[in-house]
Amino acid sequence: MALDLPVFFKRTSSAIVFAIIMLAGLLWNEWAFLALVCVIQVLCLREYFRLIKKIFPGTYWPPALAPLMQVTGLSLMFLAYNLYMGGLELFSPLMIVMLAVLLLLPALLLLSSILSGKNFLSALFQAVGGLLYIVTPAIMLFLMREKSLLLPLALILMIWTNDTMAYLVGSFIGKHPLSKTSPKKTWEGTIGGIILTIAGAAIWGYFTHYYKMMDWMALALCASLAGTFGDLVESKLKRLAEVKDSGSLMPGHGGALDRFDSLLIATPFAFCYALLFMDALYVVIF
Repeated sequence: MALDLPVFFKRTSSAIVFAIIMLAGLLWNEWAFLALVCVIQVLCLREYFRLIKKIFPGTYWPPALAPLMQVTGLSLMFLAYNLYMGGLELFSPLMIVMLAVLLLLPALLLLSSILSGKNFLSALFQAVGGLLYIVTPAIMLFLMREKSLLLPLALILMIWTNDTMAYLVGSFIGKHPLSKTSPKKTWEGTIGGIILTIAGAAIWGYFTHYYKMMDWMALALCASLAGTFGDLVESKLKRLAEVKDSGSLMPGHGGALDRFDSLLIATPFAFCYALLFMDALYVVIF
């Protein structure tokens, strides 16, 4: 694979803009990051629904299902934020009403399906799968930022580093395709990206004292390995839907789901590692 300089510079320019927006939302304050995560969540869910409808063209989707799922996703984010901040008590009237709506929504949709004579149970399960795939990592990412600003910042930078290093290494020495799902990825590029990302994390951990060097290396492994898997998962969805990109949000990178596919899968692994081994969710860095 030869290095395509126009494509490389196009992707790099888009990545820089993406990084600036992400860092601005992350570093400004919690409200800015909450708004940023909600926007990302809405855009990714919209593209996910678009892909699923192409993958399963025979499935009946009620017009209100996708908007209701968007509202559900934002409501779950709102609940997570308020519970964490202590803004809502578990058994407050507002909490009870919101939980009742969230719990009754599947039942109401199923009842509507029965009464209308059209079966959209498959669409409902597919939509709920989108909530698990997109909304759950978004909530975890926000909670990581609230307790330790350094963790989501490092995770995002590690994913970007892995993508860049894998692309460069694969361009120069890549010969063996990683998967038919994503033929442009090579084993050489993937392994090179993982090694260089972990090496960069080790250097950072050696010269800083926020956490142990092994913790940073473990997070780098989550970012590179799980992030690559997330890329392959989204590539599989696009291949099944027979589309090149999930959207056209970013030049050279496609849509929001194309840009955040790695982050969606890497975040749960990083969150669980930080919770179980770093005690990071109880440490405030900034």
